[in-house]
Amino acid sequence: MGKRSPGAEALSLHKMLLTIRAVESSLTRLFADGEVPGFIHLSIGQEAVAAGVCAALRDQDTVATTHRGHGHVLARGLSLDHFFREVMGRAGGACAGRGGSMHVADMNMGIIGANGIVGAGIPIALGSALAHQVRQTDAVAVTFFGDGAMAEGVLHETINMAALWGLPLLLVCENNGWSEFSPTSRQFVASLEKLAGAFGIKHQRVDGNDVAAVAEAARDCVAQLRAGKGPLVLECITQRVRGHYEGDPQKYRPAAELAAMEANDPIARSERALLALGVKPAAIRKLRDEVDAEVSQAIDAARADPEPVFADAFADVYASAGRH
Repeated sequence: MGKRSPGAEALSLHKMLLTIRAVESSLTRLFADGEVPGFIHLSIGQEAVAAGVCAALRDQDTVATTHRGHGHVLARGLSLDHFFREVMGRAGGACAGRGGSMHVADMNMGIIGANGIVGAGIPIALGSALAHQVRQTDAVAVTFFGDGAMAEGVLHETINMAALWGLPLLLVCENNGWSEFSPTSRQFVASLEKLAGAFGIKHQRVDGNDVAAVAEAARDCVAQLRAGKGPLVLECITQRVRGHYEGDPQKYRPAAELAAMEANDPIARSERALLALGVKPAAIRKLRDEVDAEVSQAIDAARADPEPVFADAFADVYASAGRH
């Protein structure tokens, strides 16, 4: 298959941005109406990181995500049907409704799981990268984490081990400037670039709200990893529009910061780039309408799906020990 034209690739990336935004926007309403159990953490404003990085991956690659991971699993290819059924606690979900928002996984797609503990997905991806190396494939493992995880010891330990063993691990930091309710500068005194440099790991910083720039940087990083030049750190500077969790009033954030976000919105920037490539405004509107319809249909299907049978919660917990 030949390489796609710049316009076709840009449209594909834009559709993913629209899909993630439509999903997250729908979840604000579903959560408020009590149709989504538990807490949810939305990635509105950070869609370009997920879309750009996952566009560079192949089927055999693996991804570990975070509590703010809806965009990652959707960009990796999880269907809207399986996603909404999972987040809404339905039997037909990706994890049969047992994982919910913070624990979406699909091993068949290389989605090795989200995690409710800050930074806990990082060593899981390390193990996956080691497995890729032992099996002598050219697959790579990707771990997403926020800048709030930079002060976690597990990140430092993972970087050390990955560097020692030369693992095909891409560490993607979604740097939105906030560690829960505090500026990251109050949590971590160093920089990710200097941390990576201390272990001899290449660090690349990219505008995380420019989906084309993220995709290009991710392709470069993944190519290096497949060539045995890992691990690598990709830091994406982005913005968190919603609060730490849905319902967070964000009283700790300056009003000017929130007001300035619209100008740097990744979807608006992507639209401007499409227009510059000659894509017609009608085509962009049609794409948005298609995405909205797909999301609406998936929500209706999830509502119609049965709830899990409680007794089934005891299944898949223990493996059969067999005879010793």
